[in-house]
Amino acid sequence: MSELTLLILRLAFLALLWGFVFAVVYALRTDLFGQRVRRQAVPDNEGAAPGRAAAPPAPRPGPANSLPHSTAPAATSTSAKRLVVTSGPRSGIEMPLAGQPLTIGRSGESGLVIRDDYTSTHHARLMLMNDTWVIQDLDSTNGTFVDGSRVSAPTQIPLNTPVKIGTTSFELRR
Repeated sequence: MSELTLLILRLAFLALLWGFVFAVVYALRTDLFGQRVRRQAVPDNEGAAPGRAAAPPAPRPGPANSLPHSTAPAATSTSAKRLVVTSGPRSGIEMPLAGQPLTIGRSGESGLVIRDDYTSTHHARLMLMNDTWVIQDLDSTNGTFVDGSRVSAPTQIPLNTPVKIGTTSFELRR
């Protein structure tokens, strides 16, 4: 074989090895940090700084919000007031629900931190919409389950209904 052919084969082999190294590093990064969370488009993002997601719009006054100057939806007497962890490593913990969105996941930035192998970094978001609590799966690997059914879109959570994330189950109660 000529020297040119050997040089081309060596370079192709080297490129193949580097491609393999990058594939392994990408797989490790995905396992450690999870996949990127897709943000939902906000229709009115005027005034948002470039490169930053716009803040969600303030709720409009109306039947759901009886106070005209309310900036956050208020939990009513018919909605849940606390989250109770019923099974898993944090069993027995109760958290008050203040009407603000609550992120659930392995990240220390989450409102409810669940550290197990089946929970993503940013796994799900619990939020109040029209006086009812809704859970949204944030493209987690293992999914979020409400009463045994996997959540694929924002789903309403009735009171005392089990929600399972990883090895942890919780319920919303008054």
